[in-house]
Amino acid sequence: MSIEIKAPTFPESVADGTVATWHKQPGEACSADDLIVDIETDKVVLEVVAPADGVIGEILAAEGDTVLSDQVIGRFEAGAAGAEAPAETAAAVSAEASGDDKVGPAARKLIEANNLDAAAISGTGKNGGVTKQDVQNFIDSAAKPAAATATPAPAAAPLAAGERVEKRVPMTRLRATIAKRLVEAQQTAAMLTTYNEVNMGPIMELRKQYKDLFEKTHNTRLGFMSFFVKAATEALKRFPAVNASIDGNEMVFHGYQDIGVAVSTDRGLMVPVLRDTDSMGLAKIESTIRDFGMRGRDGKLGLDDMLGGTFTITNGGVFGSLLSTPILNPPQTAILGMHKIQERPMAVNGQVVIQPMMYLALSYDHRMCDGKEAVQFLVAIKDLLEDPTRILLDI
Repeated sequence: MSIEIKAPTFPESVADGTVATWHKQPGEACSADDLIVDIETDKVVLEVVAPADGVIGEILAAEGDTVLSDQVIGRFEAGAAGAEAPAETAAAVSAEASGDDKVGPAARKLIEANNLDAAAISGTGKNGGVTKQDVQNFIDSAAKPAAATATPAPAAAPLAAGERVEKRVPMTRLRATIAKRLVEAQQTAAMLTTYNEVNMGPIMELRKQYKDLFEKTHNTRLGFMSFFVKAATEALKRFPAVNASIDGNEMVFHGYQDIGVAVSTDRGLMVPVLRDTDSMGLAKIESTIRDFGMRGRDGKLGLDDMLGGTFTITNGGVFGSLLSTPILNPPQTAILGMHKIQERPMAVNGQVVIQPMMYLALSYDHRMCDGKEAVQFLVAIKDLLEDPTRILLDI
């Protein structure tokens, strides 16, 4: 029976997509739910899986072609598998017995290809799901002893003296969209940046004192980002203009705080959103951010994870940045930039004291937010972070 292979149904915010990779070729046998093609949109990469056991009959949209929502991109011959349908492997049986719903299509394919036991693989995905990266890490850890005794591969041939090598790689759709939005933000917004610095000593002491108990109680690590999210949430409640956005000629003031946290991935910068941060505790914030980071690494962030957002926080300090000017994430009014914690001599009560300091940068749209509000907003974050008890007391 011939079945049409269609592109996924894109949401209203996504006009079209690009065929990124065909994992199966015409005549190649595959099982139900095997990954057959990746569709790259402006925001995420969507996977299309086989509807049943069979073979790929025909490819109608080649890699690099632009496709619309629900467009037919190929044909699938259900029930056909060349000579015979592929036998169910022991790994697949084991995966079904251990809860196959927690094994993604890409992970399942890798498990079957390497004849692994899915029950032996620890999942780090959402709700304990097993991701493709989990399977790869399992394979790599098992191969380490063999690799230690293997004969080293011959080194690559050295370049000739004076040779100037260049490599041209087409820009991915996601990378092109990021570039377009960043340029658009600078061209359309009256962007301005104000700076301040914060003494991270109080939070570092608090974290040092309670991090083990926090992890034991909540099963997640206590980082710095949750304190910044809570401080930003309180400051956004005090200064609504910083939490607003522009829609045409209208200013939209949001009565909630949805804070995006920038995540760096191999495909580019993504900004998943923490919803209603005012009602989230530190543990919930930390576990959600950790989940975002792992799914971003595995390419599993969905469109729903990144839609919306009223404010953004980006942390260049993890890469060693001491100071930077973050670019707005349209249509938001402001973005907060965190940086590296560095010990510096500071004057305290007439004495020179070495303290762990961090520079903060707030870029904002002057069309929506006056300089006075922006500066006061950043000072409010500084005050809350230097006395984290105020976050709990809401003062």
